[in-house]
Amino acid sequence: MAFPLVDGYRTVEFGNVGESRTKILDFLFNGNKRATAGLLKEDYQDENEPVEHVGEILVVVGNENEPLGKIQVTRVEIVPFGEVPDEFALAEAEGDLSGDDFRESHSKFWTECGNTLTPETPVVLCFFELIETS
Repeated sequence: MAFPLVDGYRTVEFGNVGESRTKILDFLFNGNKRATAGLLKEDYQDENEPVEHVGEILVVVGNENEPLGKIQVTRVEIVPFGEVPDEFALAEAEGDLSGDDFRESHSKFWTECGNTLTPETPVVLCFFELIETS
């Protein structure tokens, strides 16, 4: 299932609907969140979604799928889960201060969502800039 378009741009959802999404959107709009991660198979291939590309603009949506702003992709890497670097954890700005923190918190989140992770599981690391708020 592909994500809907808003004004010709793909949308991006952070976290799960509810408290998770609200918290992450606060990190984005009121903090310094400038990166996000997704599982290559589950979040892209299974959803028939292409991986983001540098320069792409995405519309950030809220809990009701309402447009809240736009981000522009500045860098994309696909790395094994076991090799997510500290630099990414800090840019994601969700409280993880190292790659180890990232792996611990995201392993819990993704496992609770029904995914199986190994150190080799491919993870898409997407760095971006917030370019507009609605």
